[in-house]
Amino acid sequence: MELLFIRHGQGEHTLNPPESLHITDPGLTEAGILQAKSLRKQFPLSDTELVISSPLRRTLQTTQIWSEGTDCAKMVSPLVSPRMFPQNPEWQTLPCDSLLPREKVKEEFNEFSIEDPSGEWWSKGINKSSQQAFTRIAERFLNRCKQTGKKRIYIVSHDGTITAYRQYMTGRKLSRSDFPKETGEVRMTIN
Repeated sequence: MELLFIRHGQGEHTLNPPESLHITDPGLTEAGILQAKSLRKQFPLSDTELVISSPLRRTLQTTQIWSEGTDCAKMVSPLVSPRMFPQNPEWQTLPCDSLLPREKVKEEFNEFSIEDPSGEWWSKGINKSSQQAFTRIAERFLNRCKQTGKKRIYIVSHDGTITAYRQYMTGRKLSRSDFPKETGEVRMTIN
């Protein structure tokens, strides 16, 4: 099975750091919207495909714009929500990385199914989870992907999360220089 991790389009929180990192619930910028639209040509979706999105506005908007006009399955999972990379227990989750509540996702993005609607990760996310906890999260998520029976799954997520999954799956030590660019992709294969 092939997993294509796609970083979301440019978000409002990236325009004027560090101040803009304190924006709560940032959406896509105009450039981010154009980037999401460009995914349609780069990765055309069909009704047989699945896109899994992180539960943040910018990832949900990226998926929504990219998948417009298709009947592909769309799912939201907190197991691909923002993750600090590298981990530092002294760092705090920034307001721009707070998960949308399930109720808000259901209300504003009702074409998405919600994975594990009562799970613990919906309340706290994976941003500050220990490496040991992340290993369990990654195993659970990858097993869930295998259970879908899909040959390819697209995952719209965040630079640190994508890099954490990539490091876990390859066993190679990665750094922030390995982050994908906006709407950049990382292809991984699992058996």
